[in-house]
Amino acid sequence: MSEDQKKALEIQLWNIANTLRGKMNADEFRDYILGFIFYKYLSERMNMYADSLLESDGIKYTQINENSDEGKEYLEAVREASLEHLGYFLKPSELFSAIAKRGNADASDEDGETKSNFILEDLAKILNNVEQSTMGTESEDDFDNLFEDLDLTSTKLGRTEAAKNQIIAKVLSHLDKIDFHLADSSRDVLGDAYEYLIGQFASGAGKKAGEFYTPQEVSKVLAKIVTTGKTKLKTVYDPTCGSGSLLLRVAREVKDDVGKFYGQELNRTTYNLARMNMILHGVHYQKFDIKQEDSLERPQHFDLRAEAIVANPPFSAQWSASPLHLGDDRFSQYGRLAPSSKADFAFIKHMIHHLADNGIMAVVAPHGVLFRGGAEGHIRQYLIEDRNYLDAVIGLPANIFYGTGIPTCILVFKKCRENPEDILFIDASQHFIKVGNQNYLRDADVEKIIDTFRERRAEDKYSRAATLAEVKENDYNLNIPRYVDTFEVEDGIDLNAIAAELKTLETAMNETDKTLAEYCRQLNISAPF
Repeated sequence: MSEDQKKALEIQLWNIANTLRGKMNADEFRDYILGFIFYKYLSERMNMYADSLLESDGIKYTQINENSDEGKEYLEAVREASLEHLGYFLKPSELFSAIAKRGNADASDEDGETKSNFILEDLAKILNNVEQSTMGTESEDDFDNLFEDLDLTSTKLGRTEAAKNQIIAKVLSHLDKIDFHLADSSRDVLGDAYEYLIGQFASGAGKKAGEFYTPQEVSKVLAKIVTTGKTKLKTVYDPTCGSGSLLLRVAREVKDDVGKFYGQELNRTTYNLARMNMILHGVHYQKFDIKQEDSLERPQHFDLRAEAIVANPPFSAQWSASPLHLGDDRFSQYGRLAPSSKADFAFIKHMIHHLADNGIMAVVAPHGVLFRGGAEGHIRQYLIEDRNYLDAVIGLPANIFYGTGIPTCILVFKKCRENPEDILFIDASQHFIKVGNQNYLRDADVEKIIDTFRERRAEDKYSRAATLAEVKENDYNLNIPRYVDTFEVEDGIDLNAIAAELKTLETAMNETDKTLAEYCRQLNISAPF
């Protein structure tokens, strides 16, 4: 599939999504369209896998008679293999194409008998059956309540059952006509389109966008940083994983494979989206472990030490800061907790705890973490002076995240640093393109950041490695202008030239006044001066 065809697919999916829009806001119709796309994906994978199993028998999966004894034997054999290989099971009558055709069938069949094209109840049962098919299997946690946000009874779909059925049938019909090219294993066409849709929804979700999406350009920077010098990763972790896009972006940056993805997400709807995103990108259910909980208060991956950690935590979020956390291994060694009104350093501590000795961690944070005092200043000093974990500070442009215009930075941490005598500072805040009200990093801006980081290159007004002694002299204040001088010297002002210019202007004004006065005299009127 060419780039133009891929773009056409993305636009086509977005137009179908807008069919559902109606009175819904962005995050509501997002849940429906992404849920239906995911259901279509599961169906097509099920059909392809079942056909491969039945090839030696010379039949197609959709040709099986589900009510015959022979058909039931086939289904049971396919079911066992599918649960192990795919992690779920769908019968031929439960496939997306079958329900889409039923929902858009004529009112009568070939014999003239009236038949119903009402599919809402059956569709709800099918989605529930997907989840139920995994009960008691290894994939149960990964499919549990996966479609719970796809509410087919919502009045926002229509005031009557018939109206709801009509809009859902219309959407399914449009999706059924699209080829997701799942047989083309060389390219993740659907995965790319899914990411595009998530980004489109984020752009219209305002402040809520930060709950589930990191701009693709920022994701690239984080992913490229943590994969520096690595061709494969055993583990990658995101404690605030949102839709899972950042984890998947890391996988794109390694030549070989990622052993296992770990993530935790507080928001239930976003957690469901993350699991869908993983499965839809072809990540086997045994290769990801996404949990739904508060990472700070109730962490789920206790023994994890990840080789790569990335995160875009909520900026300056509130948390309990309970004194009980002082007994928690994640926080105890620092002596102080992050303030209850600003959890930024609580997330950083949590991530460092889960970082492997050979790992790299990159986290997005508001600029305040660089210079705020009190407990945060104490934590910052401990990380630099006592542990020497901070490797780089990268300043990003303002207004680059959806829902907030504040300037942000990326902090890079390593437990075993190759350059333990200094900290690299990069000021990329002025390198961007403005589109509408949003700022974006261009590909060249991303590459410049990454090349500078990897080469630890010094560049006038852009980057510089500051010694630990210099950082200490600045009382561990990491404000980037203290280390990277971006001051632009203005051209000198020639006061004599300006005085001469003013004198010339004054002479010209006097001549103009004389001319106007003569005109007024000829017209026999008073001059205005």
